[in-house]
Formats: sequence, structure tokens, C-alpha cells
Amino acid sequence: MIQANSGAPTGGDKGRSSRPVGIVDIGSNSVRLVVYDGMHRTPLPLFNEKAICGLGVGLERSGRLNPEGVVLTFVAVARFVRLAVSMGVERLDIVATAATRDAEDGAAFVAELERRCGARVRVLSGSEEAELAALGVLCSIPDADGLVADLGGGSLELIVVSDGMFSEHATLPLGVLRLADAAGGNREAAAAVINRHLTGLDWMRQARGKALYAVGGSWRALARLCIEQMKYPLHVLDNFAISRADAENLVGIIAQQSRKSLEKVAGVSSRRIPNLPVAALLLQRLLDLAEPERLVFSIYGMREGLFFKTMPARLRRQDPLISACQHMARCAGRFPEHGEELMGWMSPLFPNETHLQRRLRRAACLLGDVFWNEHPDYRAEQAFLRVLRLPFMGLDHRERAGLALAVYHRYRGDFGSDMVLQARQLLDDERNRRATAVGLALRLGHTISGGAPDLLRRSTLAVDRTRLVLSLAANEPAFAPGVFDRRFEKLASALGLTPVIQRG
Repeated sequence: MIQANSGAPTGGDKGRSSRPVGIVDIGSNSVRLVVYDGMHRTPLPLFNEKAICGLGVGLERSGRLNPEGVVLTFVAVARFVRLAVSMGVERLDIVATAATRDAEDGAAFVAELERRCGARVRVLSGSEEAELAALGVLCSIPDADGLVADLGGGSLELIVVSDGMFSEHATLPLGVLRLADAAGGNREAAAAVINRHLTGLDWMRQARGKALYAVGGSWRALARLCIEQMKYPLHVLDNFAISRADAENLVGIIAQQSRKSLEKVAGVSSRRIPNLPVAALLLQRLLDLAEPERLVFSIYGMREGLFFKTMPARLRRQDPLISACQHMARCAGRFPEHGEELMGWMSPLFPNETHLQRRLRRAACLLGDVFWNEHPDYRAEQAFLRVLRLPFMGLDHRERAGLALAVYHRYRGDFGSDMVLQARQLLDDERNRRATAVGLALRLGHTISGGAPDLLRRSTLAVDRTRLVLSLAANEPAFAPGVFDRRFEKLASALGLTPVIQRG
């Protein structure tokens, strides 16, 4: 780990509450530098670059690191260390995984790398790599419950997660490079290798009826292919979830596709395609053995786990979604405190809501003024698309769609574009009605107050049997007649209530 000097911050540090944190991940296939924008509950990449080095190519046959890959890794790490230090990182962790750990010449490689880059390189044990993969998933999905499977080039890490903790784990030489080498391109041979290593891991069945969390670049590529095959309306990989039956069917179809067919799918790297058949075969076998209820793809893994592990306890305890929305409100909202006012003001409209419903409504209130500076003609669509695609943690796809729709209705209140209609398809009627109501309540609240704090305190909303009652303080010039009547009527209509305005 490099500790950056404590002198004056670099130009890249201006306006940040904390300095960047960097991680160099020396994997079996690639070397990656990620620099995160300070120590926040959600790890936001300030910089992310990957170099394909192939350090573990041929390892299964030779037992040694790929000589060409070693040279490329020396060059990549030297560049990454230089970049990270120039960005003023507070700390830089350099970690190496399965190929370096398992190779006969791994220790000599690390010694030479440390000499060249002037920094300590930490070789992760198999159990450490599995635990960091689990922490990466828990960083994003605090209530994750099931089996995490992190597939790299050199190894497969399996670990059980539940109640924010992890338990049984294994690291296996089933990375896509090593599996391809061991099988020699033969599907039956690959299946035999997979079965040999997975036999006896009966604890994997703790995921029965729960979730299998798929982590790693090869499985992210499979997720893209599944989205394409399903014509799924939301092209967001993180927390993309499908039933076990659908997963087995889709992965089976993908495993039979020709390379030419796979190359036609947008967003799938050509470097990933040769290894997709063995990745699909391995995933099929895990689904068969673990018997999860659903398959969940996570874009967060070992690197985010390392970031999460070094995070102060007070940050780790925060809700990742609410923390991110609060940060956005502080940075981009006109009056950040107004979001919590709106939350309390509209609460009478949503009695008996669940904790999850209240959490999503709070997120919508916090985001309700973040997009005020977008062009008025495109504000609703821009807000919708950004919420739909921002790297929020702690949201499944239905929740993400509901949040995006609520913010969309806050700005305009109609159904608009095809993208909006596609997002609505992810939700049942009740969720769609709720998203619309939350958005229209936000729109009304911002219109009444102009977005300024304190004014909403002089008004109340109440549901009185079949009526929606808006009570306004008398002699308040901000509450001029006719300014917000139409928006109040629209909210009442969405709730199936008769609108009534009382003054005084």
C-alpha cells in the first residue's frame, strides 16, 4: 500500500471532502486500476482503466506465469502507480490474485514488481479473495442472502452470505483461463473438470431457495446476452435478476451459440467471447448444485469489497441508496433540506407503507430537486434516464424503475416516451400507481413552495374518506389562488380522491 504524502492537495482534489482511494488489481487475465472519488458509502470510480496482460495464460499446463504477461504487467502497474500518485490518492492498495498466488514463480514476480514500482504488492489468499468478493456484494446489497460466486481468469471463489455476514467458502482453480486450458476446448472435458472440483461442496445448498450472486467479467458478459435474448427493457447489469428456470434456459441457449452469433451482441467484448462457453457451462452446474430461487448478477466484487473493508464503521452502517441520494441533494439540489420536508409533508398519503416503500419514497424526495438545471423541455426525460442508469447501490430493477418513474412524474406527470413505457412494464399496477402518486405529490409540493424550505410547514395534506384535503395557512402570499390547483387535482385523481382546498 502506498500512502500519498500529506502536503497540499493536487488540482484533482479541489472541492472534495476526502481524497481519492486507489486499488490496482493484478488478475490472471487483466490488470486494472480503479481510483474511487474519496471514502463515501457508495464507491464512485473517478478513474477506471484495464490492461489485458494474460498473466495466467498457460498456467494450468506450465505451472508458471506467462512470460509475455509478466512484461506487460510490469508496464501496466508502473503506469497505474504513476497515475494514482499524480491523482493525489490517500492510499493505493496493490493486490494480486490467483495466478500470482498459484504460480511457481509468483514470489519472484512479486519481488521484482515491488522493486520496479516502489510499492508493496499484497498477494491475496484464496479465503481472502472469497471474503472480499462477499464484501463487494454486501457493499451493494446489504441484505444479500445466498451464495456468492466470483469467477475470474484463474479461480472461482464461492462463499455463503446471510445477515451481512459470510461463512463457508472455497477457492477453486476453475477460472475461465485455467478451465479452458485444462479442457483443451472440449466441452465434455470441461464438464468433468468442473464436476471434480465441485463434488463434495454440499454447503452450497445453503443457497437453495435463495439467490446465487454471479460476479466477474465473464458472467457480466453472460448477463448482457441474457438481456438481449429476453429483450429485457432495462439495460443495467447490476442487480439484474432472473428466476433459476429462466437462467438455466437462457444460459443453455447461450452455451450453444456460435462465436459469430455472440459477436453480434452489442457491449460484449470480443476478448470475452472465447471463454463464454466454459463460463456458461460452469454457471449451469452451479445452478444445478446450489438450487437457488434466482440468479442475480452483481457488478461489484473483490475491489469494492476491499474498499468496503477499509471504510469507517459509521459509513458501512449507512443505507447505500439513501446515502447516495443525500450526497446528490447536497451537491446538486437548490435547497437540500427541502427533501426531508417533502417526505414528512406527503406522509399522510401513504399510511401503512412498508419499510421498503418508505425508503424508496424518501429516496425520491431527496432526488426531487437534483435535476432543476436541466433544460425545461427535456428535464423529465433526463431525470428519468439518469436515475434509471446511475450507479445506485441497494436497488433491484423494479425498485430502480419505480424510483425513476417517481422522479419523472415530479417533473411532468405523463407517460411520454417508449423508455418510460418499458420501465412501467417492470412494475405491477400497484407499484405504477404508487410511483405516479409520489411523483405528483413531489410536483405539487415543489410548486406550492417554489422549492424553498419552511413554506410547506404552513400547509398540510390529509385524506378524509373519499377526499384529499389540502389545508393552507390564511394570508400567506406564497399560496396565491390558482397557482397550483391543477396539480393538486391531478394528484387527487391519481389517488382516486376528490380534491378539496381549505384556506385559513
